[in-house]
Amino acid sequence: MSLSLFFTPFITHPHKTHQRIPLWKPTNPISIATRPKISNPRFPINCSLHGNSEQLASTSAKPRWESWLSTAASMYPLYVTVGGAIACLRPSTFAWFVKAGPTSYSLTLGFIMLTMGITLELKDLINLFMRRPLSIFFGCAAQYTIMPAFGTIISKFLGLSPSLSVGLILLACCPGGTASNVVTLIARGDVPLSIVMTVCTTLGAVILTPLLTKILAGAYVPVDAVQLSISTMQVVVAPILLGSYMQSTFPEAVKMVTPFAPLLAVLASSLLACSVFSENVVRLMSSVFDASLASDLPPLHRAQAILSGDLGVIVLSVVLLHFAGFFVGYLSAAFGGFKEPQRRAISIEVGMQNSSLGVVLATSHFTSSMVALPAAMSAVIMNIMGSSLGFFWRFIDPTDPKDNLKVAKE
Repeated sequence: MSLSLFFTPFITHPHKTHQRIPLWKPTNPISIATRPKISNPRFPINCSLHGNSEQLASTSAKPRWESWLSTAASMYPLYVTVGGAIACLRPSTFAWFVKAGPTSYSLTLGFIMLTMGITLELKDLINLFMRRPLSIFFGCAAQYTIMPAFGTIISKFLGLSPSLSVGLILLACCPGGTASNVVTLIARGDVPLSIVMTVCTTLGAVILTPLLTKILAGAYVPVDAVQLSISTMQVVVAPILLGSYMQSTFPEAVKMVTPFAPLLAVLASSLLACSVFSENVVRLMSSVFDASLASDLPPLHRAQAILSGDLGVIVLSVVLLHFAGFFVGYLSAAFGGFKEPQRRAISIEVGMQNSSLGVVLATSHFTSSMVALPAAMSAVIMNIMGSSLGFFWRFIDPTDPKDNLKVAKE
């Protein structure tokens, strides 16, 4: 479903009083340009390039069934959480999908990226990039410096095994996730900036993700950067470009399927993450049960034993990675002199990764199935952390008090 929101300058309508005669009339009338659209792959959001993104002016009317689809698509964290619980209780539920991997994983990610492409107009993307190159470049640079650095630091600090270290670093080197656009909307951040950052970092992943993974993870296992780059091109860039071509060539056909694209995309992403988790759940749960059955240990030591197992270490490392992305991303934007809406957008974009890409690259190019686990766990943890942060920020006014003071004086 397409959640069509327009962000325009907030206009107040004064009460009717006496008529005011203007003392000055501009010689040239001010024309209002047509608002181009940039859309989110899971929640297509039409953003005005001429207004303030944090201010909501109007919502276009849409059929009730589209609202239902939009609501269903917004429950992505719930789908992943329920799927993870099913994977723990009955891992065989996802056996059909796991047996077809890694081809099934690649095709699923390609479909997710295709839904992104059919809602994307490249000319609008270029237009926005030309208007705000500094904030976009800053956000993309933060994405590919903060997360890879902390992925390496956390893996060394926790003493992760080589497979888990590679998996965490690979996740950290992935581009921003598309769910960040929705979280930025909830957090009253700069939505157009978030969308363009997602697209730019995704396109840049063809070179940067394989290169950074080889540099940072090459010390643990051999990394074929060329093959990683080719896979990224096949499952990410090619579907996006194909979807954009379909959107411009067959607009009427695309318009018919667009309302269903977000829900299908989040279901496909949930299936991908839960399948990888189910593939390793037996090994992970055995470490938990072994620690919990140690009845001679006191409760505190028993909890410590559970956390020191594979599952506990993976969860802790993923939580620390995303927390560092959110926190340091916000601080870097603050030090860069950006306003609060831009800080929130950059923080959320840096902290939320494309975990689906991490899963596909891990299962396609590394022999150990443990390499894909950090990315699979990230699909659950990242969305819970990001959604919580978004709802926290939603109740904090992002406008600058100095700006409000200037408006009051005027």
